[in-house]
Amino acid sequence: MKRIIVAGIGPGSREDITPAVMTAVGEADVVVGYKYYFQFVEQYLKPGCECVDTGMKKERERAEQAFQIAEQGKTVVVISSGDAGIYGMVPLIYEMKQAHQSDVEIETLPGISAFQKAASLLGAPIGHDMCIISLSDLMTPWEMIERRIKAAATGDFVTAIYNPKSHGRYWQLYRLVELFLQERSADTPVGYVRQAGREEQTVHLTTLGAFDPEDVDMFTVILIGNSQSYIADGKFITPRGYYGPTPNPSLVGRGTDTPPTMISSPGQQIMMESFRTISSELKRDYPLDHKWALLHAIHTTADFDMEDILYTDEGAVEKLYNMVKEGKLKTIVTDVTMVTSGIRKGALQRLGIEAKCYLSDPRVANMALEEEITRTQAGIRLAVEEHPDALFAFGNAPTALMELCDLIRKGKAHPVGIIAAPVGFVHVKESKHMVKPFRNIPKIIIEGRKGGSNLAATLCNAILTFDDAAQLKPGRDL
Repeated sequence: MKRIIVAGIGPGSREDITPAVMTAVGEADVVVGYKYYFQFVEQYLKPGCECVDTGMKKERERAEQAFQIAEQGKTVVVISSGDAGIYGMVPLIYEMKQAHQSDVEIETLPGISAFQKAASLLGAPIGHDMCIISLSDLMTPWEMIERRIKAAATGDFVTAIYNPKSHGRYWQLYRLVELFLQERSADTPVGYVRQAGREEQTVHLTTLGAFDPEDVDMFTVILIGNSQSYIADGKFITPRGYYGPTPNPSLVGRGTDTPPTMISSPGQQIMMESFRTISSELKRDYPLDHKWALLHAIHTTADFDMEDILYTDEGAVEKLYNMVKEGKLKTIVTDVTMVTSGIRKGALQRLGIEAKCYLSDPRVANMALEEEITRTQAGIRLAVEEHPDALFAFGNAPTALMELCDLIRKGKAHPVGIIAAPVGFVHVKESKHMVKPFRNIPKIIIEGRKGGSNLAATLCNAILTFDDAAQLKPGRDL
């Protein structure tokens, strides 16, 4: 019978060869393959079985010989490492059968692929949608490979990387990491295994930001997690979603007091993808705390003018977040109720902060009438009496911001910070200019006429969630 069996012998351990492959090898008249792999199957060969070695990188010659031998009526087993259908001999054998119009019967037997073996050693990294990419450009143009890398990164696939590096191909893996960091958090788990299943096997677990391409070679398989992947107890885990939003312990024990994040809800997933998109379209790079505020501002408005009009004092967002952590910032005062409504209640509750607006306080109407000032001015006067050291956030009324500036100059207000985003055409620009001279007060300002309650609120949220900035994981409190 003219027959070729193409068999995957697994990544390199006898224990990882399937019983079906063992049986096929034991019945073969001839085994064709790269000589290095014969050592893994020799114990299963029947007496008189011939082993034909074509040498490394001789796949086409290997297939030709397999057909020549099979045409003699012999049963030929062509062996590939891993699974013969994944970057192996199966496609070539089928193509050659069509090209030669051969009547040789083809059968394929699957094997355990290197990425599966690596995954089992790392924990559970491939629990959700995944893809495999080879960085070898011997038969695939790099432009095509790069498009596939971008698609995998954008699509949030867990991604296995084959042929990551060789002596002559040293830069491609660096480019892959660069592309993934445009779409994924630097905290994304990365696992890599060298010589999986063999005596020389080594297993490594790190993050996308800390990963060093110099640590790998052609014998290494790399697995990059998706946005839900995390590290727990030294294992790389990608959840399928059975438990829904679950505490993510990937940050625990890393020498920080950052609390565990949450595995993303659908709403947070959308927000994270939006932030990645915005980040990729920014005109330049920014310090992390300014960038975090900028991403929030653009996400809220879909207005990339924010790149030119968002002003933050150096380190303002981080300083204000640290005041929250240290208990120095306990109250946020807003000029209008819409700002208060937009500040995430989950974040306020989680951090023990109160957000207040005095506009509906019955004392405001009386004060405004008696003093002939706007109600928002009156609200700020009352707020300063009760909370002179609050974070003040303005999203509507320039007169309220001007009132605060006057009270600061009189020594009656000592705000820990100011968010200045009133909107409009009268006194708006001037009110923002009035804020800047207070150099000792951290400030976030939307320059010019633009602003709004939604902006003031989202800038508050940026402060309250700054511990998520390094991971680029917004929306924790949605």
